[in-house]
Amino acid sequence: MLRQRILTAIIGLPLLIAIIWFGEPWFTLLIVVMAILGSLEFYQMASHSKIQPITYFGVAWVFLFVLSPHCPHAATTPFLITSAIVISLIWLLFRSPREQAFNNWAWTIAGILYVGWMLSYWVDLRNLEFGREWVFWAMLTTFASDTCAFFVGRAWGKHSLTPDISPGKTWEGAIGGLLAGIIASLILSTSFSLPINYWQMVLLGCVISIFAQLGDLVESLLKRNTGVKDSGKLLPGHGGILDRIDSLIFTGVVVYYCIVFIIS
Repeated sequence: MLRQRILTAIIGLPLLIAIIWFGEPWFTLLIVVMAILGSLEFYQMASHSKIQPITYFGVAWVFLFVLSPHCPHAATTPFLITSAIVISLIWLLFRSPREQAFNNWAWTIAGILYVGWMLSYWVDLRNLEFGREWVFWAMLTTFASDTCAFFVGRAWGKHSLTPDISPGKTWEGAIGGLLAGIIASLILSTSFSLPINYWQMVLLGCVISIFAQLGDLVESLLKRNTGVKDSGKLLPGHGGILDRIDSLIFTGVVVYYCIVFIIS
């Protein structure tokens, strides 16, 4: 599995770097593909718990959410949220079975917001000034934190971080990931000449690592609740798309707001 994990990273990372470098429309297309595949895996996980979300409706709204940053109208996001709630509830009135209607609706909306809305922030981030550099810095810092947490936990992990959610994650791995996030943030911020000082580099490195690991734990909780080990099998050594992007779902949002409210 470790060999497959490394091979997948060797193939996927250069492709990701090229897409971020060349920008639009390729970057939005990448996020669209990730979001659609991730939402399909999300709804497939729900089906293991005998829940029947409105899958194709959810995927369609995930698609619209990822495209929404390219629509400058301020009412776009409220409209998408409202229409998702109203249309899905009306849809369930005419859909059988009705005994699990609320659970089906809740999972449908959860997939739209958790995957579609959250990942749309990466498109927002890419559209900012220095957007390419911000995306490189945020994604590579996230990957550095994830990778170091994995290997440190594998080599020296003894104290379980959340035994009820993900027994394989340890405090040693979490601390290793945090340190890697700080170091990666310092190196990448300096390399890309980002408009932040060293204290902000350290602070944001901590924030990215913490939220990356929280995102990983959230997806582990979802998998435990639905009784699956991996969200899918698309990426050898990693599992599904959702297993690979779980940390990115949180960090994109956090980095975007940090830049908009603190730095810009």
